[in-house]
This record gives sequence, C-alpha cells and structure tokens, in this order.
Amino acid sequence: MKLSIVTVPTPTLRQRSVDVDQFAVGEKKIQELITAMIPEMYDDDGIGLAAPQVGHNIRICIIGKEADPALKEDLALINPVWQRLSKKTSTDTEGCLSVPGVYGKVKRYSRIHVSALNRAGQPVQFEAKNFFARVIQHEVDHLDGILFIDKATDLYTIDPVEHAKSRSSYAKTR
Repeated sequence: MKLSIVTVPTPTLRQRSVDVDQFAVGEKKIQELITAMIPEMYDDDGIGLAAPQVGHNIRICIIGKEADPALKEDLALINPVWQRLSKKTSTDTEGCLSVPGVYGKVKRYSRIHVSALNRAGQPVQFEAKNFFARVIQHEVDHLDGILFIDKATDLYTIDPVEHAKSRSSYAKTR
C-alpha cells in the first residue's frame, strides 16, 4: 500500500476521525495501513503520523520510537485518548507534515495518561512525559480535526526545499 501525505487545505484534515471497531483492528486493511504508515512517517522525516494525514479518517496514529528512549519500536495507537496528569505545560516549536514549511510555538501538557488499543487490538494504558507527551497530543489533535497551526503562536515559514537541503547537509556532517 503506497501512501502520500495529505496537506492543507484538504478539508478532511479538519474532520474528526471515526473510531476503529476493536474487532476490526486485526483486519488486513487496517494492519496494512498501519504497516504502510510507519515508513511514510520516516520517509517524510516525521516523528508521528495520524491516519487522516494519509487520507484515512479513522482514529489511528503512529508514534516513532525516537519520541521516547523507553520505546523499543514504533507505537501504533488506535482510538487514543489522553488526560493531563498535571497542570504543568511547556511551550516548544512544532511543525507538521501536513503543513509543510510552517512552524510555530505550541503549549502542551508535560505529563499525560494515554489509553488506546495497540496494533493487536488489546487495551493499553501508559504515562507519557515531555516530548513523548507532546507528540501524542499533536497526533491526537489530528484525529480530532485540529492542526498545530490552530494552537500555535509566533508562526513562521521556511521554504520546504531549502529546509530539506539544509537537513541533508547537516546529516552528511554528522
């Protein structure tokens, strides 16, 4: 299954995605979508990817294993919900594969509790902190039809082609 990133102003990015039935999680089409989303996320240099970003308005998102040192593999979250565990927030710069070249500062909760189904359709619950929590909140926003630009301040634009060139040059020097 070949996927491609959906970008603004595509209207489906602004729609709330529908829940995935727990019994449908094991179906071939769902499993193929999850499998295809992982390399698409990495191909586009992302740390997370929500199904609406690849044209599927269902409540699935992928969190890259680099989001938290404790993750041993990329994380598929199905029907994720989160609750804040404290009032503490942090503000950091975010960007989005669906809003290429745009960045801005977004305030997010620093500690959250997450409930979801995993790729096998089993319920999972865990705490996420700091960057891991930020990535999950960003991806769940996508599932609710919310883009980071709706919450961001100090928005600025970088030419996506120039940004890719500079990232490529940086990677070669490491």
